[in-house]
Amino acid sequence: MTRPAERLSAALARRIALAAQGLADERPAGGPGTRQLRRSADQLAVVQIDSVNVLSRSHYLPFFSRLGPYPRPALDALSNRRHDLFEFWAHEASFLPVRLHPHLRWRMAAAEEHAWGNMVRLQRERPGYVAEVLDRVRAEGPLKASQLLEHRRDRPGTMWNWHAGKVALEWLFFTGALTARARTAGFERVYDLPERVLPATVVQAATPERPDAVRELVRTAARALGVATESDLRDYFRLSPADARTAVTELAEAGELLPVVVDGWARPAWLDAAARRPRRAQARALLSPFDSLVWERPRVERIFGFRYRLEIYTPAAKRVHGYYVLPFLLGDALVARVDLKADRRSGVLRVQAAHGEPGVDHGAVAAALAAELRLMADWMELTDVAVTGAGDLAPALCGALPAAA
Repeated sequence: MTRPAERLSAALARRIALAAQGLADERPAGGPGTRQLRRSADQLAVVQIDSVNVLSRSHYLPFFSRLGPYPRPALDALSNRRHDLFEFWAHEASFLPVRLHPHLRWRMAAAEEHAWGNMVRLQRERPGYVAEVLDRVRAEGPLKASQLLEHRRDRPGTMWNWHAGKVALEWLFFTGALTARARTAGFERVYDLPERVLPATVVQAATPERPDAVRELVRTAARALGVATESDLRDYFRLSPADARTAVTELAEAGELLPVVVDGWARPAWLDAAARRPRRAQARALLSPFDSLVWERPRVERIFGFRYRLEIYTPAAKRVHGYYVLPFLLGDALVARVDLKADRRSGVLRVQAAHGEPGVDHGAVAAALAAELRLMADWMELTDVAVTGAGDLAPALCGALPAAA
């Protein structure tokens, strides 16, 4: 039997959410290394992967947002060498702590239900070919899609026009017959057998029944979100409504989730029983569009009053804020957004647009944002930051940049 719902102020709920995401406190002093990266990955549980590289591969950015400048090879090693992280379809394509592998096997087993049509179709129409690809990996070792012969050249680079070899590898990846051993410098996935990649303790771990696995995924989502509606908890691992609802009920009955009413939220919510309740938040961070704090746009609007849309696929003339726009978190508020591009040839971090949120102090926001941009540029080994575009915050940011040197 669940207890009566506690009422939380919107401000406290916001701070709880930030703390759960590792964004309520100042960054740790000193250069973060493998231990801090692993701890942050465990806290987030899901780090989304995206191939857009106009600024940085997206999975590198959440760790910079939370820890500050860290050595990228240390993060690569967690997935490519140490295999503390593994790749799978969680929220979207994601890196996850390897402990979660057994809890996603039910999704692997139900690949025909969850995988994309071209994968399912190839398996049904050419099962012998898929088996041949698996046999090749088993006999010859790790394999990249580019090593297979059936390439489509009509629309290169289009995800949904994968050649047959890529589709076969992705089907085998989705089913768990293969896993990712590494990513190449060009971000191409290298496939291999799980028993040759993942820790033996993980490979040999018993596979939980689906309800038990889903309960652990919802429990993990609750820890990562702090306070959340049922739909928030469901979205973190893209679970079905029925599965998530059952798991939430069971966790509530066990006292792991506490019912709460948050001021200004239209729906009931759930609080992780172990969630921190910080008195204040001291964050200063630029957030990837695929950061787990902001990837669910309705939740962002509910918590921060911040309407956020990714405009990559919007025609340039119709974009409001820019192509690759990062929200800027200061304290416990999203106060601005900047369209960023890493001009690697010129060694410049380009601010192609800078917009402040209504009512913010442009001078104070610009000063904090300038410092964060310089920190990011240094981390990315870029020598300068240049405001090259428009936006109501751009003039103040231009003035703040020299002072932030």
